[in-house]
Amino acid sequence: MKSAEESQDFEQFRADLEAVERKIAGEIDPGARAMVVAGAVFLLLFSLVLPHAGTARGFDVIMYDAAAKAEHIGLPSRVFEWFVVVFGIGFSLLALVTRRWVLAWIAVAGSAIGSVFGVFSIWHRNTPGLGNYHGAGPGAGLILATVAIMVLTFHWIRVVWSRTSVQLAAEEQRRIAAAEAEERDRRRLFGDK
Repeated sequence: MKSAEESQDFEQFRADLEAVERKIAGEIDPGARAMVVAGAVFLLLFSLVLPHAGTARGFDVIMYDAAAKAEHIGLPSRVFEWFVVVFGIGFSLLALVTRRWVLAWIAVAGSAIGSVFGVFSIWHRNTPGLGNYHGAGPGAGLILATVAIMVLTFHWIRVVWSRTSVQLAAEEQRRIAAAEAEERDRRRLFGDK
C-alpha cells in the first residue's frame, strides 16, 4: 500500500521535476573556461581597433569606408569581421551572461565558420589581386582576430559538450523513474504483484 502512495506522490510532482530538468538541460556551466572565453572576446574587441591590412582597421572593414576601399579589402575579410562581431563577440557575450546552451551552440557554429573565413582572409591578403596588384599583407588585427576566434571556438566546443553533475544526476533520476514506471506498467499488464 505504501508504494502506491509513493507512486501517487511522485506522479503529483512529475511535471514539476520534468520542467526543472528541462531548464537544467538548457543551461551551461563554463566554469574556469568562462575567463578564457571572456579573454578571447576582449581580444576580438581589441582586434577591431588594430590594423586589419595597411591603414584599414577592423572597424573600417566592417563599415567598408574609404580606408578599407583604399586597401582593397575583399569580401572574405568583410565576412570575417562580421562573423567576429556577430558570433565571436555578440553571441559569446550573450551565452556567457545568460548561460543558455542554445546561445553557446550558436556562438560555436558562428565562431567555427568565422575561423575558416579568418584563415581565408589571411590567405587572401597574401595573394596578388587582379592585374598582379600587391596590397598590404595581413595586419596585426586580422591575425589576432583569427587566433582569438579559433581559441574561442575550441573553448566553446568544450563548454557545450561538457555535462554538469546536476545534469547527469537529473538524467539518472529520469532513467530510474522511467524504469520504475515501465516495471509498474508491466506488472499491471501481466497481473504480477
